[in-house]
Amino acid sequence: MKHISVLVPSGESILSSIVGPFKIFNACNQFISNGQNDIEPAFKVELVGLRKDVNLYGGAFSVHPHKLIHEVDNTDLIVIPAIKGDILKELESNNAFFPWIRQQYTRGAEVASLCMGSFILASTGLVAGKNCTTHWMGANSFKQMFPDVKLVEEKIITDENGVYSSGGAYSFLNLILHLVEKYCGREIALMVAKQFEIEIDRNDQSHFSIFQGQKDHADEQIKRAQNFIENNFEERISVDRLAEMFALSRRNFVRRFKKATANTPIEYIQRVKIEAAKKSLESSPENVNEVKYSVGYSDNKTFRKTFKKYTGLSPTEYRNKYNRRFARTS
Repeated sequence: MKHISVLVPSGESILSSIVGPFKIFNACNQFISNGQNDIEPAFKVELVGLRKDVNLYGGAFSVHPHKLIHEVDNTDLIVIPAIKGDILKELESNNAFFPWIRQQYTRGAEVASLCMGSFILASTGLVAGKNCTTHWMGANSFKQMFPDVKLVEEKIITDENGVYSSGGAYSFLNLILHLVEKYCGREIALMVAKQFEIEIDRNDQSHFSIFQGQKDHADEQIKRAQNFIENNFEERISVDRLAEMFALSRRNFVRRFKKATANTPIEYIQRVKIEAAKKSLESSPENVNEVKYSVGYSDNKTFRKTFKKYTGLSPTEYRNKYNRRFARTS
């Protein structure tokens, strides 16, 4: 029997990412026993916290952990749910978890973060130099706070040396299914997927993301460059032109841009153009070629390649998925 410890963070966290793993792992026990009392369950699932009572959503809900961390000597899997709100404040409220998680990992436990729980995971140091994913809305903050972690924000699941992470929001269900399959086999994972109506084997979350720019910095020249890109995305914009506009050398401009936004200027230009293309493909009757030209691309191959790089889908696939007009006929 595997001992699973679902953490209950102090402060603000997402209730569904606590309840979800608890329900799914217990559902596995029901499938395996199939009503027979003499079959040992696969999992012992406990909620583990820093205090006995945690209020969430302004007191609308409360969670009562089964145990506090000092009462758990050994566990097999630690599940870190999503935190929300002021991330620095939440990390400070939950820093007592960090050494305990590291200690359990050295004793053989595996560790899985769900959505923005990745910030707690990264704070332990267990993903330094490793792949990790998170909610796309937290990606820029994550990159700035944990530059030593290889953030793969397009991925729904990462799995490396007994450390796991999942993408945004309810994509944590796919990581839990991944763990169910690892521990109990494909047949049980499929049964769980069918009961909870979870689409199994999803790998990419890129098409859910919305690029909003990264302007939470103090470099005013770079903010002006960002504004220029966003207001002129239909043009061909070169890095040399931007550097010249702001009286900077190309090297210095690129360095400052990357430091401020976590993107190179080329990446930023591409992401702004692709975000504009996504909006057109979602709502307008224009065909893919018309959209391509409207955002400043002339080469079909380059547009398709860049679009798929940032969304995980071809322009046609994206339009058919998100534009109601085309979804009806595709």
